[in-house]
Amino acid sequence: QVQLVESGGGLAQAGGSLRLSCAASGRIFSIPAMGWYRQAPGNGRELVADITSAFTGNVPNYADSVKGRFTISRDNAKNTVYLQMNSLKPEDTAVYYCNARFSSSQYWGQGTQVTVSS
Repeated sequence: QVQLVESGGGLAQAGGSLRLSCAASGRIFSIPAMGWYRQAPGNGRELVADITSAFTGNVPNYADSVKGRFTISRDNAKNTVYLQMNSLKPEDTAVYYCNARFSSSQYWGQGTQVTVSS
């Protein structure tokens, strides 16, 4: 079982930055993939970015809508995954969820609200 706790959401102006953190209850070194998803009102949950484990080279993957603006990283020593969000746009407004994905199961955090004003 993995417990995930997000922090770092809040209000930002368009063009601004926020950094989200996701602290895991256990060691994340071996979790195959960790990522960030978001859900805006009236929309389904969508992948923002994910990153593979250190065993497979910490390879990041991004949604086209955030490429070049967001950066995902994982600090295995701190059991934490980060999402650095720059050049924020109003359409980035959503609840952001941390995710830990195994081959046959996955875990979610409780979500953190990100609101970007124009």
